[in-house]
Amino acid sequence: MENDILELAARVGKLLETKSLLLATAESCTGGGVSQAITEIPGSTGWFECGFVTYSNASKTEMLDVPAALIAQFGSVSVEVAGAMAEGAVANSNADVAVSTTGIAGPTGAVPGKPVGTVCFGWSKGGTTYTERLVFQGDRHAVREQTVRHALNGLLRFLE
Repeated sequence: MENDILELAARVGKLLETKSLLLATAESCTGGGVSQAITEIPGSTGWFECGFVTYSNASKTEMLDVPAALIAQFGSVSVEVAGAMAEGAVANSNADVAVSTTGIAGPTGAVPGKPVGTVCFGWSKGGTTYTERLVFQGDRHAVREQTVRHALNGLLRFLE
């Protein structure tokens, strides 16, 4: 794992610890990469609650309570679903805050309006949810790495 990602995860941990908050992750395209970065940090037990890897649409609905109708209307790669995933991670855990990722890491999977590299994010805490859609460049590994980095940076902005 890249050193800058580990440094970001450590900064997230310190901020969560300072604020006495627990984090949950809800990941699709990253397959647990955000959780992996977080659990690389010694002491993460004190501020990391759990991670949901919800790769299929059914798991998003079953584990995170993302409405199937929302997925049908907007697609699993959408800010609407990313927001619902983050909210569902908070609602289905003891966490205070959550981050979610859902996207198309490639090399296949592109659909009209959603090229390979499209990733949607959600950050949720205390009834407030922010979402974002970005398109990253590069191969599957590069897209997933950029997604983890952005998810962690987004947590820092969201919590400060």
